[in-house]
Amino acid sequence: MDYKIGVIKGDGIGPEIVTEAMKVMDAVGTKFGHKFNYTEVLMGACAIDAIGTPLPDETLEVCKNSDAVLFGAIGHPKYDNDPNAKVRPEQGLLKIRKELGLYANIRPVAYHSALEEFSPLKPERIEGADFVVVRELTGGIYFGDKGRNDDGTVAFDNCTYSIKEIERISVIGFETAMKRRKKLTLVDKANVLETSRLWRDTVKKMALNYPEVELDFLFVDNAAMQMILSPTQFDVILTENMFGDIISDEGSVIGGSIGLLPSASIGSTVGLYEPIHGSFPQGAGLNIANPMATILSAAMLLETSLDLVEEATAIRNAVAKAIDQKVATEDLNKVNPVGTDAVGDFIAAAI
Repeated sequence: MDYKIGVIKGDGIGPEIVTEAMKVMDAVGTKFGHKFNYTEVLMGACAIDAIGTPLPDETLEVCKNSDAVLFGAIGHPKYDNDPNAKVRPEQGLLKIRKELGLYANIRPVAYHSALEEFSPLKPERIEGADFVVVRELTGGIYFGDKGRNDDGTVAFDNCTYSIKEIERISVIGFETAMKRRKKLTLVDKANVLETSRLWRDTVKKMALNYPEVELDFLFVDNAAMQMILSPTQFDVILTENMFGDIISDEGSVIGGSIGLLPSASIGSTVGLYEPIHGSFPQGAGLNIANPMATILSAAMLLETSLDLVEEATAIRNAVAKAIDQKVATEDLNKVNPVGTDAVGDFIAAAI
């Protein structure tokens, strides 16, 4: 079967890691009889440099007409280090989430015994950890009104949520829990924030529709601590935008490397799939970037947007084989590392 895949390689190491994910997808296509037709478009610093905007109209149009979108990373020091820049790469990412209706970000976190040495946490704490963070993606403080007073001495960022926004992301949280171990933890700050109190009230009511799911609650500060003390207690974490942004990155240490964590941004239209790490501009073009998170994001793309479950499993098994045999870049293999392209070659061949 043929599929249309929008490809945003982005900035820094983005082109290298996405190229390897495409290589692996093509191996899946050969093995299972699919054809992935890629259309590459710009977003981020590269788009600003080319035409002056972080999200060109052409990019948005291609993405809207694709079956799914594979994305690398955005960001460049010349924009990141200038907080007063009027046009910034991340504006493109925020806009594409809004335009595509990508209101849910799904980030799986899992322990890998072969990578135990790379985690700063004790093995007995993290062994068996396997949870998913379901983060609301298009509301909250990131999208609220923001500004400064006339003389620039006071700044504000408003956080707003509606019941509708909470309900639609909560459905994904509960449904994800139903497919796993049937436990959902709402992470909020309901002792302080009115938006969190609305989240808690709404999720409690929705829980009546999912009697099989065990629902519990943690304030975000306690949740951050519990993720380090006892990550195995979690199955599905449901939370708002900023809290999810923070704790999902915190969870990256459990697996041993942020270079292993994929994500899916889904919602009302086309899904977008990306690694959770940044663009690592210092490593661009050096063939040292770990492509595994992007390759695992491609697996999520196949499973979630295209319903190709067996194909996604083939990718995950091949990545696990690479990890077990220490076919990895220098972040995971200090003694005998291989290049970005060699990791992709091995995983594609394993498939």
